[in-house]
Amino acid sequence: MLIVQSAADELAGQGQAQEDDLVLAREASAFYLKLSESVLRQTPGHLKLAESVAAGFTQYAFAFVSFEADRIESTDAKAAQKLRERAARLYLRAHRHAMAALEQRSPGFATRLASPDAAKWPRIDDSELGVAYWAAASWGGFIALSKDKPEAVADLPLAVRLAQLAWNRDPGSGDGALASLMGSFESARPGGDRRQAERYFDQALASSRDQRAGVLVAKAEAIAQPAGDRAAFEALLRQALQASADRRDLSNVVMRERAQWLLDTADDLF
Repeated sequence: MLIVQSAADELAGQGQAQEDDLVLAREASAFYLKLSESVLRQTPGHLKLAESVAAGFTQYAFAFVSFEADRIESTDAKAAQKLRERAARLYLRAHRHAMAALEQRSPGFATRLASPDAAKWPRIDDSELGVAYWAAASWGGFIALSKDKPEAVADLPLAVRLAQLAWNRDPGSGDGALASLMGSFESARPGGDRRQAERYFDQALASSRDQRAGVLVAKAEAIAQPAGDRAAFEALLRQALQASADRRDLSNVVMRERAQWLLDTADDLF
């Protein structure tokens, strides 16, 4: 068991390593995810490995599957739909791993999260922030690609609640990532407050010192595009391109590609 635990520690560390070569990351990720998932099943309470696995499946679904569906939508709608179905399955896989870790850590976590009584909702401690973030983010990704499944869409308030519990613990968690997720949820949920969503995005930018391209892209797509504000949309995307040039990591490289694609297709969006 000590050998498995040591392997879990090593894999969790590798999952947090920086890589800015998108092709290399894609080629390596499938093997890493399968191996890490196998080890995680033997060490279900290993929070850092669960966080790494949930993050890996979520990022793979977004960067290499869902984004590709967006790019080919106009030329092959059927293939795009198949990719989105695959991305949804990957998001759900990530979510289940993250929730299993939270459940292992705190039995009854999911039941308490679903309780109508706020006094019974689970509390997130500092060690759980990362896995709670990825549980909520992957849940949101799955729901966004499952609009034709009422039972999935009905879970949106729970995904928002989970993110809110993490937010209550540490609003600055993840170098602005959690604040950005809150902004995305606020703009997506029925009856969401656009101004509040903007405040979340602005806090995310402040936390990351304007160096997270993903926050700028998210704000462009969640705020400027629905408002029909093409000037703001393009300005945010150009800021994202600059941010990705100033801070070259895998997340920024992925979002640089999306920002450029959105700029190139802006005529179709407005």
